Amino acid sequence: MDVISVLFFLFALVTVVAATRVITARNPVHSALFLVLTFVSSAAIWLLMKAEFLAIVLVLVYVGAVMVLFLFVVMMLDIDLDNLRAGFWRSLPVGLFVAAIIVVELSLVLWAHFGGVQEADLVQPAADYDNAKALGELLYTGYIYPLEIAGMILLVAMVAAIALTLRRRKDHKSQNPSQQVRVRA
Repeated sequence: MDVISVLFFLFALVTVVAATRVITARNPVHSALFLVLTFVSSAAIWLLMKAEFLAIVLVLVYVGAVMVLFLFVVMMLDIDLDNLRAGFWRSLPVGLFVAAIIVVELSLVLWAHFGGVQEADLVQPAADYDNAKALGELLYTGYIYPLEIAGMILLVAMVAAIALTLRRRKDHKSQNPSQQVRVRA
């Protein structure tokens, strides 16, 4: 077994354990931190598969933005853990049913893999192929107009969010440094 396989199994084990702790942790903040660990170890698996761009996007988008926002909301809200536990026991049968379906599907996949089915040979990528470069060329040539429209929509959404949250309070006290300097002179 080579080093890449050992690293893959190590990161896969960390991903599975952290994902299990996401749903079994009693504290929502700990659960969110385990979710961050799950995302980071998944990004490491993407790196092992030579998909650097997907790994960076996973870390930047999910860990850098979504999880920071989620942690901020979880820490700011006063969450009643008794209601969460009651909801857990209420939805346990549905969760067990979905888990049984997943176990059946995984056993079918493993049976097909180890049951004598021959797997196809992997195609080796070209030596000068770079997935980030290919994605960039595709986005900026074939999909330039949708990309520009998406950028404008995000810009409008950001300006609107700032405009909606930026309001003047009546009891707001502020200083005008230029007036203070003129009074001294």
